[in-house]
Amino acid sequence: MHLNPFHRATYLTGATAVGKTAVALQLARRLNAEIIALDSMTLYRGLDVGTAKPSLEDRHGIPHHLLDILDPWQNADLALYRNHALHAVLDIEARGKLPLFVGGTPLYLKALLRGLFEGPAANPNLRAELEAEALQLGRHALHARLASLDPDSAARLQPQDLRRVVRALEVVTLTGRPLSTLQIEHNHPAPPDVHVFALDRPRPILHERINLRVHDMIKAGLVDEVQRLLDHPQGLGHVPAQAVGYREVADLLAGNLSLAAAVDRIQARTRQFAKRQSTWFRGLDEVQILPVTNDEPAQLTADRLVRLIKPHP
Repeated sequence: MHLNPFHRATYLTGATAVGKTAVALQLARRLNAEIIALDSMTLYRGLDVGTAKPSLEDRHGIPHHLLDILDPWQNADLALYRNHALHAVLDIEARGKLPLFVGGTPLYLKALLRGLFEGPAANPNLRAELEAEALQLGRHALHARLASLDPDSAARLQPQDLRRVVRALEVVTLTGRPLSTLQIEHNHPAPPDVHVFALDRPRPILHERINLRVHDMIKAGLVDEVQRLLDHPQGLGHVPAQAVGYREVADLLAGNLSLAAAVDRIQARTRQFAKRQSTWFRGLDEVQILPVTNDEPAQLTADRLVRLIKPHP
């Protein structure tokens, strides 16, 4: 039995629109499992249509965890998600069920499998200095300083992502070592018997599914959903506001895009996101890629997965 609770769980991932939800419901029944959402955006209440969040009806009686745990004006981070996920795993196991993580947020998957690099404690004075510098000289100047001290972190972060740029500078200032180096040293793969599967479809088929999904979301009321979120006195937090679909519809509502242009942009951005997801999953040693044909029913895919899952001793 693995000491790490996350290594006792089973994981079903894959790119957006690949068909995880339907397969997960079938798999949960076969494994006597409960589903934990592995998704950075379904955490938020009110972000339903644009995140393809399964409704109570869609869940077919299978308990789901880590859906709707935050208000849309809040901002989730990796540590918060991992803490909630740990409680969910232990709660499910205490009832004799198997935790089944389902979703496609690669950074969350990696943090569950390999742990979370904490780094040195925050230094409020240093942070205040760095934030004041960004205000005075501009975010690009702060990002340029990070590029000179920790090129790998700078390449990964945008100048606009002030919070993470400040944290990376804080780490290298306090430790004398780049955050990227410390993260790599901390990055050890999970044991080889942890069950992690990524559904995979041919790219043209996936693109077709993505394009159809976006049209379905518009028909299901995505524009009204975004309008309701923006009309709330507390609005949208900066993290959910950047979610695929929400940013584009906000531009549509502001008069900056036509509906057709917004749909095109959501489709293109979703395809780009799916490509990044696939690259991430193929780069993680723990992940077993499971090809799925276009006409394979979810029941059949779940049956194939059950045959691949060996009980932990």
